[in-house]
Amino acid sequence: MAPLVEQAIRNRVLRVIFISLLLDLISFTFILPLFPNLLEFYRNSEVPVDAGAPPTDTLLSRVLRYLNAYKASFARPIDSRYDIVLLGGALGSLFSLLQAIASPVIGHLSDKYGRRTALLASMAGNILSVVLWVVAVDFRTFLASRIVGGLSEGNVQLATAIATDISDADSRGSTMALIGACFSIAFTFGPALGAWLSSIATVAANPFATAAAVSLFLIVTETVYLYFSLPETLPSLVKPGSAAASAGEQKEQSKPGPIPVERTNSHFLLNLVHMAFLLFFSGMEFSLPFMTYDLFQYSSAKNGRLLGYIGLVASILQGGVTRRLPPLLSVRVGVLACLVAFALLARISTVGGLYLAATCLATTSATVVSGLNALSSFEAGEDERGGKLGILRSWGQLGRGLGPVLFTSVYWWAGREAAYAMGALGIVGVSALVLFGLKTPPGSLKQSSPSKSAKDEKKEL
Repeated sequence: MAPLVEQAIRNRVLRVIFISLLLDLISFTFILPLFPNLLEFYRNSEVPVDAGAPPTDTLLSRVLRYLNAYKASFARPIDSRYDIVLLGGALGSLFSLLQAIASPVIGHLSDKYGRRTALLASMAGNILSVVLWVVAVDFRTFLASRIVGGLSEGNVQLATAIATDISDADSRGSTMALIGACFSIAFTFGPALGAWLSSIATVAANPFATAAAVSLFLIVTETVYLYFSLPETLPSLVKPGSAAASAGEQKEQSKPGPIPVERTNSHFLLNLVHMAFLLFFSGMEFSLPFMTYDLFQYSSAKNGRLLGYIGLVASILQGGVTRRLPPLLSVRVGVLACLVAFALLARISTVGGLYLAATCLATTSATVVSGLNALSSFEAGEDERGGKLGILRSWGQLGRGLGPVLFTSVYWWAGREAAYAMGALGIVGVSALVLFGLKTPPGSLKQSSPSKSAKDEKKEL
């Protein structure tokens, strides 16, 4: 087919990815601002408030006993109002660690059975997870919902693999930035929408059923949309002459097998950078509400505005800057911005300084992960791409799972300055790996007009 037709088909698949991933991430972010009130609801239902009342033996009461024992180990006393926040962080860590287990499996299955099949199977697990949330009138059911969700959530890595299947070297970075933009848009609007929906009570036994039901509607809509709109893109399963083949496979029909890949960076080094970066970055993200409360007495609404600002700036950067940068340069810019953010957060005493650090955090959010995904895709052959990207995500989720617990422990043991100084030191190590260890894959440098692919994608989307 003519290149113009191929580009049009590619943009159609990208549009499907963009819309479906946006629906998925908005649904996913509904629950983030609800965690404190949601967990407080379960605590009030299952753990007696009256100290003289006989202790209960529910799952939540046992978890809170372990949590209080953990709190007692800190050098500084931790106010009981942080119980819910720490419990929410523990659940977030559990979700990330389950993702670390599941991501390589989902990726390898997509290499064997196809991206479309793996993605629809992942969506089935997501639907089950949200159904459990809808009916979660006790903590045990809610925990089951999070476990199922953690083990089945594969949308992001599969969307990345699909985008890589249909992108050439020149457009790879801009395509990854497009996926990153979905995150920024969803995290800008999703939490606020979830908080508003939680104010609409429809089921007394589960006051969050409205938000859960809308989340379920979005997930089901996404699944139906993917079923009817998404073609298979795994090159080894695409039939010659099909739409997906026209997007890139037809160019290689004369070649008998998968195109060999000339490795520039080892996957181990890319995975290590991803894990180490998210270990410190996720700890900083999680500790931010504690710090703003301690320094500026920020309410949830003010913290929401701060996070919205970060998401908005990240969206602007991904749409206008990141997609035009070579992936390695994008990663380098992001980790250096993260280093500046850590240095600022260790010293700030004004709201202006806080928002300057938030701007650096937005720059980091807009660049590092999408850049690492692009670099990893350049180092993987078409028959192993899903697995390699799944392993990259697994290492990252391991860092995201451990980071909040480790970082907040240092925060309360040694104080804000020591915690952020430790984080800055860790990011110095990550920066050294990125600046002196990683190299630019030859295919990641655009050979054609710099913004052609970006303009085409924006026009179609």
